[in-house]
Amino acid sequence: MKIVVAYSGGLDTSVLLKWLKEKYNAEIIAYCADVGQAEELDGLEAKALATGASKCFIGDLKEDFATNYIFPMIQANALYEGRYLLGTSIARPCISKDMVDLAIREGADAIAHGATGKGNDQVRFELAVNALAPNIKVIAPWRDPEFRQQFPGRTEMIAYAESHGIPIRQSLKKPYSMDRNLLHISFEAGMLEDTWYDGTTPADREMYKLSVSPEDAPDQAEYIQLLYEKGNVIGIQYDGLDVLLKELGVNPKGERDGYTLLSPLGVMYVLNALGGKHGIGRVDIVENRFVGMKSRGIYETPGGTILLAAHRDIETITIDREVQKVRDSLIPEYATLVYNGFWFAPEREAIQALVTKSQETVNGEVRLKLYKGNVMYAGRRSPQSLYSEEIATMEGGHEELYNQNDAEGFIHLNGLRLKQFSRVNKPYGN
Repeated sequence: MKIVVAYSGGLDTSVLLKWLKEKYNAEIIAYCADVGQAEELDGLEAKALATGASKCFIGDLKEDFATNYIFPMIQANALYEGRYLLGTSIARPCISKDMVDLAIREGADAIAHGATGKGNDQVRFELAVNALAPNIKVIAPWRDPEFRQQFPGRTEMIAYAESHGIPIRQSLKKPYSMDRNLLHISFEAGMLEDTWYDGTTPADREMYKLSVSPEDAPDQAEYIQLLYEKGNVIGIQYDGLDVLLKELGVNPKGERDGYTLLSPLGVMYVLNALGGKHGIGRVDIVENRFVGMKSRGIYETPGGTILLAAHRDIETITIDREVQKVRDSLIPEYATLVYNGFWFAPEREAIQALVTKSQETVNGEVRLKLYKGNVMYAGRRSPQSLYSEEIATMEGGHEELYNQNDAEGFIHLNGLRLKQFSRVNKPYGN
């Protein structure tokens, strides 16, 4: 038997890799997707082979993740339950697709993942496999009674890893889990399961990786300008950008009208750096998991927070009111589909087609002010702006564009049904 294991090098996947090899007497192929974990991938292949894998593949999905998953989701202005930027949720279909492709190439019989039986990721992962490769078997050790009996909690997993010589990051003192990608970092479990615990002790503040606290952010605000084309950021203008790009190792794609053109990946690197510098994008929420329970999570999403704010702002002058109304009416459902794991479902793809169509006119520039955890709007303009100062002005003139006398008939017609309802149903209507 040959099993491809979703492998991150963390506690859960390291233990289950060894456990699957022993239980199924199988050849184990470790797979890790590089969706922006940064230093977490150092030494991963050697660790996987030492733990028992015959091969280890690391898929570089960063550009794919930014271009084909993050940016389309931001075009939709998707927020789950009005607060969560879906950082973990949107990474799962990207990872799943590449892992399925590997399993097919390697002739694997099954795919295994380390998502627990209480979480959302088991659903997201398996729904993606169902949609992409329905004939491939999925093994979920956390739903195996034998596995759960042996590992009722992280304490036993840590002991198992130590007894088998598997290096791990977690400890009994700080057992929270961390999931990092290009869009965010999430923190769950351990002391964070107490919803009243605020995580503000000096030791716990070290948990954060992508951002400083707003209190420690610079006292001087900074401005950034973003250039949009069809709803996507394609260029950035910022004092000191050349230096920042060198520090990040990002190569620009060219110049246009004073903007440095960047790929979606380059945009995410820059916005993450600037957002983190100014303490932007930290949220502490209790959300409703798809499997039915509530869950507390702490998230850092610096670049994504800036990206969402800017996109909302450029749309205020470039998207038709009724088009936006139709699009926005579908976005709560869209966000729920992403959260619940239905990225490859036909209904999500249908909504995405509408979103893509709505973005054809979303072109122009946005200026933002970054300051101590806040993203403030400081200007927007577009060659396709639907805002007309001549129409909107409170000064006189331009009666040919908007005749105020026309409002009387407009109000009369819109008030007709209200008058009739009042006449029939309200005692004071007559």
